[in-house]
Amino acid sequence: MPIHLHHERAGAGPRLLYIGGTGGDLRAKPNVLDGPLVAHFEVLAYDQRGQGRSDKPDEAYSMAQYADDAADLLDAVGWSEAHVLGVSFGGMVAQELALRHPGLVDRLVLACTSSGGAGGASYPLHELEALPADERFAAHLSLSDVRRDEAWQAANPDQVAQLRAFADAQSAVGADDPDLATGRRRQLEARATHDTTSRLCQIASPTLVCAGRHDGIAPVANSEVLAERIPDARLQVFEGGHLFLLQDREAWPAIIEFLTGR
Repeated sequence: MPIHLHHERAGAGPRLLYIGGTGGDLRAKPNVLDGPLVAHFEVLAYDQRGQGRSDKPDEAYSMAQYADDAADLLDAVGWSEAHVLGVSFGGMVAQELALRHPGLVDRLVLACTSSGGAGGASYPLHELEALPADERFAAHLSLSDVRRDEAWQAANPDQVAQLRAFADAQSAVGADDPDLATGRRRQLEARATHDTTSRLCQIASPTLVCAGRHDGIAPVANSEVLAERIPDARLQVFEGGHLFLLQDREAWPAIIEFLTGR
């Protein structure tokens, strides 16, 4: 059953659906609508089910549902097709969208993501939820960029403090919503079931697969599988970790160049 999905649009040009990662919330600033894409595209971004200002039903979510939510949103705004950029968990949803609703997806970008199953799964983030806050933050920090191991964290306390402040500010968004924890748990449960490996050969959209060289959440090897199994897909590896889009200044221009067909 379709649910209410909070969505926003900005920019002008070819239509681009942006599907964000785990825990994505458009109230957290800056977000994708504050970035370089809006200078080139009409960007549609949204809070996925269980997140932000979208509905958070307390029931099992599936990856197919997430893909159908995206298709329903495109229909609701009157878009018959669009380029699609999926980041992290959003890349998993984008794979399902391209498989379940191929006519909706023009060009496809899959960033810092995985196919699951035999193709390699992204790190099981649900396993970190029970950790004390400090341990969970340290684990996320080292997973998001494997160069930030225990030794690096001990040697760079100022940078760690800055990253912790940013993470805490992001976590505080929507903290007064009693349903947000349930939505996050349901999203992580669905994430753990993601597996498109055997179906990747069915994706027909021109596809760019992007990876961060130092990503411990979605390792480069997982992106290599995506690029090998999606027909005619291209792989581009950037300097950085899971957040290479913020770490490598070449990342956004490369994605924009691919999406504009230049």
